[in-house]
Amino acid sequence: MRKTTTLALLATAVVALGCSSGGTDDASSSGGSDGVAKGDDKAAKSAKVGQPARDGKFEFTVKSSKCGVAKVGDSVLGEKAQGQFCLITINVKNIGKEAQMFDGSSQKAYAADGTEYSSDTGAAIYANKNAETFLNDINPGNQVTGVVVFDIPKKVKLTKLELHDSPFSGGVTVALG
Repeated sequence: MRKTTTLALLATAVVALGCSSGGTDDASSSGGSDGVAKGDDKAAKSAKVGQPARDGKFEFTVKSSKCGVAKVGDSVLGEKAQGQFCLITINVKNIGKEAQMFDGSSQKAYAADGTEYSSDTGAAIYANKNAETFLNDINPGNQVTGVVVFDIPKKVKLTKLELHDSPFSGGVTVALG
């Protein structure tokens, strides 16, 4: 019995420690340490293209999505899609009080049937002139606009994105279309 209690306390401590480090887990927890009070958080936990949505220390605004792209880059350097590339142009603003790294590989896309797609960071290097979506530190108050790339099957249509301020955050949903 004593061993079970010790293990339960240890597990609780590990979870609490994990929650206190790294990014926040959702928009509602952004009050306090990043300077945004809960009542001031006007961006919803879900949004549509063109509407701001917050996760942790980032405010995301999806500007556009373009699917059906066969290749990114130029005639010399580039990458061909296995299926089709979907190019998602996103503005990312740091609403916190310290620098936060934006990582395109933390972003997810979903089809109507719930299939999850990871971003293609290699293709994103060719789709962005200045590597805006590849491990980019954004200082407080600053923002970047870049393209996150997803390589999906040719007949698939993306219905939503799940955007994250860190690999461990809860994310925010943005409906496409």
